[in-house]
Amino acid sequence: MRHRLHVLPRALCFSVGSLVWLAILAASSRAAPPNVVLILADDLGFSDLGCYGSEIATPNLDRLAQNGLRFTQFYNTARCWPTRGALLTGYYAQQIRSDVVEGIPNSRGPRPAWARLLPELLKPAGYRSYHSGKWHITGMPLAGGFDRSYLLQDGGRHFSPRVHFEDDVKLPPATRESGYYSSTAIADHAVKCLRDHAANQPDQPFFSFIAFTAPHFPLHAPPEDIAKYKDKYTRGWDALRAERWKRIESLGLVRGGLSEVEREVGPPYHFPDDLATLGPGEVNRPLPWNDLTPEQQRFQADKMAIHAAMIDRMDREIGRVLDQVRAMNALDNTLICFLSDNGATAEIMVRDDGHDPSAAPGSAASHLCLGPGWSSVCNTPHRRHKTWVHEGGISTPLVVHWPRGFVARGELRHHPAHLIDIAPTILDLAGQKWPAKLNESPVPPTPGRSLFPGFSTAGTIAHDYLWWLHEGNRAVRVGDWKLVAAKGTDWELFNLAEDRSETKNLAATEPDRVRKMADLWAAKNAEFGELAMRGVAPSPPAKGKNKTKAKSNPQR
Repeated sequence: MRHRLHVLPRALCFSVGSLVWLAILAASSRAAPPNVVLILADDLGFSDLGCYGSEIATPNLDRLAQNGLRFTQFYNTARCWPTRGALLTGYYAQQIRSDVVEGIPNSRGPRPAWARLLPELLKPAGYRSYHSGKWHITGMPLAGGFDRSYLLQDGGRHFSPRVHFEDDVKLPPATRESGYYSSTAIADHAVKCLRDHAANQPDQPFFSFIAFTAPHFPLHAPPEDIAKYKDKYTRGWDALRAERWKRIESLGLVRGGLSEVEREVGPPYHFPDDLATLGPGEVNRPLPWNDLTPEQQRFQADKMAIHAAMIDRMDREIGRVLDQVRAMNALDNTLICFLSDNGATAEIMVRDDGHDPSAAPGSAASHLCLGPGWSSVCNTPHRRHKTWVHEGGISTPLVVHWPRGFVARGELRHHPAHLIDIAPTILDLAGQKWPAKLNESPVPPTPGRSLFPGFSTAGTIAHDYLWWLHEGNRAVRVGDWKLVAAKGTDWELFNLAEDRSETKNLAATEPDRVRKMADLWAAKNAEFGELAMRGVAPSPPAKGKNKTKAKSNPQR
């Protein structure tokens, strides 16, 4: 049985003139390949931008949305490293060994040679490629086709990283006294590369991949940025979530209702010693705000103020990058995409330089995490958090801006799309076909689709299915139907056309649909596993009868 995820155009009738205009745009865009600025945030939730319902100041991204498009059903992989692999290759993470395939040992490992990164695919079209920020992909950036790179590997130290690289060469550790801050340093390098490009390669198109580490924990921000939000969140997460939902409704972003806060769902990993280190102000469940002590309320309000400050600062640094693109007279033909690697996180832990309870919240000596109370706000109106593959973990903003590429302004796109679509879209706009061979060996076709037809209201995009797996959490979407299960639990079934926030489980009333979709999920898991392990030597059998169960590894 063929499953297709159909997306019907929102308007079926257009004037002949409109269709001609769209055809002219398509032809001109392919005649002059666009520059590309691909901006990735880290642990930013669905409603964390002003244009998606937030109270946080994000004027630069809001302007891009006002003059471009917002996708309301854009998906990631629920975690940072699988997202980055999928984003830059156009394949599901399990296909390229960036995440584990269920039931297949040793299925995560080095990326297959055929899974080349986007900069390599863009070179035949004459692109120069630049990377700034987080990496978390196998290999190094220049080896993956980038011409310049600033790699911030030490994401747990926003003020003083010890491990960072420029052009794949390790740099000395940064010091707190130098005034270093991750978002500023990442933007600095992106701007530097663009200035160099304007001076030395002005006739070549550029691809700039800017991967911020904000607002990933630890919650670190300059004190003047935190001060802006100091008392913004003292009314608590219940009130703020309700306010965000009202704005989301008024913006028309989500169809359906607001999910209930799952009060019993806490962080995906439990570290009781870290919880004790953080002190009595920390709580690891999204309890009703009025049930918290005054000390807990103040502690929690301060955390969200820092999270907001990190996003505010990131937006301003994005503004500096956009100013540079404008200075190059390149904005009109630059495709700008902003997205997040996963939803906001419920994690609570202490690592890297540890946490000093006497240090100012948000300073380098502190180590605070957002936690499930505020993560539930940031992911409004969806359920769950980063790591889970319910909507809260996998559905985040996609803002697209390209003045020369489409005439739509300030519009929403409700058709589903996924990270696997980004690389095919960019390659399509560059006038390149997906490679069929590498060194005479066949290259698997990408499961992604070009989003370019959806940039206009006349476009349609169709996937056979969308598929997820991360740490035992699994899901598949066919049409408007989504089958999803947290690790160790039964399948749940939702009709997202009516219930985007996954509040009405229809599994009991639709057993045939559950069975068919579960079979599809299993078939794709087996298919991806076969591809991932092609040419990989099998793991030797474990010796001895007693096997130590591996602890979940809470990587960044």
